[in-house]
Amino acid sequence: MKSKSIEDRIALNNGIEIPQFGLGVFLAKDGKEVYKAVAHALQAGYRLIDTAAIYKNEPSVGKAIRESNIAREDIFLTTKLWNSRQGDYKQVAKGFNDSLQRLGLEYVDLYLVHWAVKGKYEDSWKAMEELYLEGKIKSIGVSNFQVHHLESILEKSQIVPAVNQVELHPFLQQRQLLNFCNQHHILVEAWRPILKGEADKVAELVEIGKKYNKSGVQVTLRWNLQSGIITIPKSVNPDRITHNADLFDFELSHEDMDIISSLNQDKRFGPDPDNFDF
Repeated sequence: MKSKSIEDRIALNNGIEIPQFGLGVFLAKDGKEVYKAVAHALQAGYRLIDTAAIYKNEPSVGKAIRESNIAREDIFLTTKLWNSRQGDYKQVAKGFNDSLQRLGLEYVDLYLVHWAVKGKYEDSWKAMEELYLEGKIKSIGVSNFQVHHLESILEKSQIVPAVNQVELHPFLQQRQLLNFCNQHHILVEAWRPILKGEADKVAELVEIGKKYNKSGVQVTLRWNLQSGIITIPKSVNPDRITHNADLFDFELSHEDMDIISSLNQDKRFGPDPDNFDF
């Protein structure tokens, strides 16, 4: 996939288009910190913003979007259902409506089940389907789902998730999961795409970057884009936000793509989706 612009979008399985590159706001503090990050990102051309109920920053994310002077339909906003609200329709609807109220917006573009909570995620997905069919959400998906989680909901559901957002980077390439999602027309979105900020310390990425006058971080993000993966690096630093988006004036060669693809270690920096206790 040849991503040529920060404005490039790719179609979800329901026809709605999502920007392939965006801003994540995990751990960004509500108030000035996240407001300034989102406002700067939007000024820099970002059109995909990813938050979650558990991040506790939805109010300021919503405020930055409302005050951006950018048409709401031009911004793609994702938020997520937290684990304590998983279960039946009443619980899930409450979680969603609370997020919508905190955001101060009329709709969200993508709503995700944040984690596959054992014994609850199938019911949560059924409730998400109802909310989607009621027109309250433009598209629905999941986050941190493994193949067996996806198989379970696909067996019992009407709607195929539009997105599966997972930890994905050169050290954790998730090839089996990627193949499964591709087969079922589920787009994969990468969180922690720059190895928890460590991409500039990986010799192979730095060496590749020298060819293009780019950093290891930029090389890693470009690899994601050319692999057809949606990517949402997190930052609250304006210079870093701008730097992360400087990806559209170069293209990695097949050889460089192959070198990065050889770096897989199945190494997670975040929680294991099959073994978490929150």
